[in-house]
Amino acid sequence: MWKPNQPGTTPSTPEPVRPSTPATPSFEATPTRPATAGTAASAAPSGDQATIGKSLVIKGELSGSESLYIDGKVEGAITLPGNRVTVGRNGQVAANIIAREVVVLGKVRGNVQASDRVDIRSEGSLTGDVIAARISIEDGAFFKGGIDIRKPGAADAKGTPAPAAEPVAVTA
Repeated sequence: MWKPNQPGTTPSTPEPVRPSTPATPSFEATPTRPATAGTAASAAPSGDQATIGKSLVIKGELSGSESLYIDGKVEGAITLPGNRVTVGRNGQVAANIIAREVVVLGKVRGNVQASDRVDIRSEGSLTGDVIAARISIEDGAFFKGGIDIRKPGAADAKGTPAPAAEPVAVTA
């Protein structure tokens, strides 16, 4: 039971306020963002992260040099070769994606090419071919397409399509 003479138990209330900032970007929060990026696990390791909100619909080609979080709808092509593309739970993407790392929590229709890894979470759905060095598909995730595992830099030196010839069993 809580007693009013114990004020030491109240400092736990500011804790939930801290992680809620990535959902609502503000211009004043940018100077403090690098300081929190080192402590937050969900922050992009390469610096800033752009966000496409739930109500936004984008048709066309996206390219740039920062990580991207998509919670709306995107149709076209996404090219962010050195960065992370995260498709949020509300995100719906009908595009080919080229990035360093792709994390799928929502729905993606299109081919995905990642220089590092593709991660399909349990709520995620990916329909299309994947080319990556590493892939992770959680239980409950939906995946339909082909997988081509390519080692960084070493796949072209051999000149053999052996990794693509091996069948990969995926259960949904």
